[in-house]
Amino acid sequence: MNAVVMPAMQSAQSLLLNPWGLSNRDFDRAIGEIMLHQVDYADLYFQYTRSEGWSLEEGIVKTGSFSISQGVGVRAVSGEKTAFAYSDALSSDALMSSARAVREIARVGQNRRAPPIQVANAHALYSGIDPVASLPAQEKVALLERIERMARQRDPHVVQVMAGLGMEYDVVLVVGSDGRQCADVRPLVRLSLTVIAQKGGRRETGHAGGGARTGLDYFSDELLTQYVDKAVGEALTNLQAKAAPAGEMTVVLGSGWPGILLHEAVGHGLEGDFNRKGSSIFAGRIGERVASKGVTVVDDGTLPDRRGSLNMDDEGNPTQHNVLIEDGILRGYLQDTTNARLMGVAPTGNGRRESFAHLPMPRMTNTYMLAGQEEPEDIIKSVKRGLYAANFGGGQVDITSGKFVFSASEAYMIEDGQITYPVKGATLIGNGPDSLTRVSMIGHDLQLDSGVGTCGKEGQSVPVGVGMPTIRIDGLTVGGTA
Repeated sequence: MNAVVMPAMQSAQSLLLNPWGLSNRDFDRAIGEIMLHQVDYADLYFQYTRSEGWSLEEGIVKTGSFSISQGVGVRAVSGEKTAFAYSDALSSDALMSSARAVREIARVGQNRRAPPIQVANAHALYSGIDPVASLPAQEKVALLERIERMARQRDPHVVQVMAGLGMEYDVVLVVGSDGRQCADVRPLVRLSLTVIAQKGGRRETGHAGGGARTGLDYFSDELLTQYVDKAVGEALTNLQAKAAPAGEMTVVLGSGWPGILLHEAVGHGLEGDFNRKGSSIFAGRIGERVASKGVTVVDDGTLPDRRGSLNMDDEGNPTQHNVLIEDGILRGYLQDTTNARLMGVAPTGNGRRESFAHLPMPRMTNTYMLAGQEEPEDIIKSVKRGLYAANFGGGQVDITSGKFVFSASEAYMIEDGQITYPVKGATLIGNGPDSLTRVSMIGHDLQLDSGVGTCGKEGQSVPVGVGMPTIRIDGLTVGGTA
């Protein structure tokens, strides 16, 4: 299906303003109403989201969903105080009601003024295609049927297959008291695959999937084959897995999705709000060594078509390539506008929000460690006895202490420099900053994840990306069941 892709501002006009008779005059009235009191900044965040999802199990469509949401969030910032109101009605009256509510909340705010923000041009990292309209419904279901059939045919031990497909078309418009007016059209697709394999009385699960900011034609047969190989391979591997041993040992993390450990154990601790409040273990440590030499961690929202990328953040600031840790030295934090003002630095394009009904806060985009020079095979060969973690499931982290616990969904023992047998039930236990100082080898095989990451913070979820090369960490605690 050929789709006509309009420029972002034109799409915002068409979906968010014209149907409700809204114009620049309404923006000026609303902003003016808020600015009757001395506030540092005020903005309006308009959003239209159309989403669709399908799930397939046992060859049957289990669920099909379609939704449209729209609304506007109105915010005023004065010093450390933020006033916020939102409406799911888009009209001049609703906009003014929200503005008056924010004005009353902000009335008792602080009067500290901040310098105006200079907003550069946004990027063009992805097309404005509407993935919901990129294929007819029957072809979307046929896509799921195809990957289910491929998974079933891959191995006779596969007894159950579940597949899901999600699409989102998101249009946002930001209007600020500093004169900014910028829009973005954000497509997003994701396909997930879960495989259950059985041998004797034992059943194990494998997962795979991916996505990007594009249309459904992204899911080529080649990509579907990769997902099937990974999901079925993981399930079959776990059928042979032995109980994981426990104790302190050398751990090798595989490239790609294992970067989720970096995201959780280190990335959240580098977000500006935690550091401004002094609650992060990284607070006040700019310029200090926080990791081994060779460890460089970046957050980059400018990667084309990536799930975690954005042309602009949810405050209208262009996303950036932010170096957080450089050769082991802490260089900076991730900032939204409010925390950047209060810390006396520039925003980094990391102000993100789940929807118009939520306040923006500093969040990651695509967070990963840069490649080193080691051969991945040599990293494995260097380990006398240890654990190779190829894939991760869930995990938890404490921002204040940096302590984390992660479960490996696919892992193997390393003995005398060789990967020997698969293990299950392995958990990695440690401290994020401490673990970075224990990185002793970094591979040249940097990979980003396949496009499945979702990050939660203070009840808000946003799409993100992670990545890393193969790395060796010395002396990490492994929790096992053996």
